[in-house]
Amino acid sequence: MSARHWRRRAVRLASVLGLLLPAAACAQRSPAAAGGSRATPAFSRADTVALRRTLDSLAGAHRGIVGYTVLNLDTGERLARRGDEPFPTASLIKVPILVTVYRLVAQDSLSLDDPVTMLELDQVGGAGTLQFMRTPLTLRVGDLAWLMTTISDNTATNLLIDRITVHRVWHTMEALGLPRTKVHGRSMMVEFRVSADSGRRYGLGVSTPDEMADLFAKLARGQAVSPSADSTMLEVLAHNEDDRKLRRYTGGVRAAGKTGDVNAARTDCTLWWLESRVVACVFTRENADQSWRLDNEAQLLMANMGRAIVAAWPKRN
Repeated sequence: MSARHWRRRAVRLASVLGLLLPAAACAQRSPAAAGGSRATPAFSRADTVALRRTLDSLAGAHRGIVGYTVLNLDTGERLARRGDEPFPTASLIKVPILVTVYRLVAQDSLSLDDPVTMLELDQVGGAGTLQFMRTPLTLRVGDLAWLMTTISDNTATNLLIDRITVHRVWHTMEALGLPRTKVHGRSMMVEFRVSADSGRRYGLGVSTPDEMADLFAKLARGQAVSPSADSTMLEVLAHNEDDRKLRRYTGGVRAAGKTGDVNAARTDCTLWWLESRVVACVFTRENADQSWRLDNEAQLLMANMGRAIVAAWPKRN
């Protein structure tokens, strides 16, 4: 046969395959379709009515204002209460700072190995260990990002903010479709807040439960910076040492998250790897209990919410 003949046969064969492959793929996805029964879903779904009832009961009994967003990334299930309302983030705003750092690294505007020298005037109180170190001390950008995320070091946070600037964090969040998520300035330094009105009302940062949950969803899907960078950031977040809130009663389930604490506001956003991937972000404000004890009311609230959320979906075998 001539080459021309074989080309015609190849075109016809490709045409037939083009018609058959979609049908074959559908049949493979739904082997019971011919019998009229439903295919087994890839991931189990929760009783979201019962879960919402539990979460709202806990939130309603709390002496303060509670907002939450719960999102199952693999089934699309989503529950929210005051999900689009702005709340103080406290140190939870350090996750957008972390994302901005890694975005600048991806753009070759920054390197995790870049040196940063800490002077005595850079040291601030609150969370962290750098405030106790002798100066001058030179660290890497990557070291600062680790300390900011895992132990919420305020001095490390400020050194990173000085390096990347507040407005770059704003621009990064806006580029990700999260325009209401903003850091206001340096930690523990009210006089250096960029947005005076918002900074006075919300403190270090502001966001909504919906936006912060969406940021964690982007990290889980590799859409915040890149799959490689996002995986690295989640590994850092998995080493966050504060497990007093959403992760407190969840039995060591694999998780990555970040918390925040000021007197009247406590926050937590966590990604769990269950059978499916579940994100929960809980924000509180105007809390009556402003103590710093382990069993602070807001911490116990989030601990019980975390337990209910993790119990709603099957765990991985």
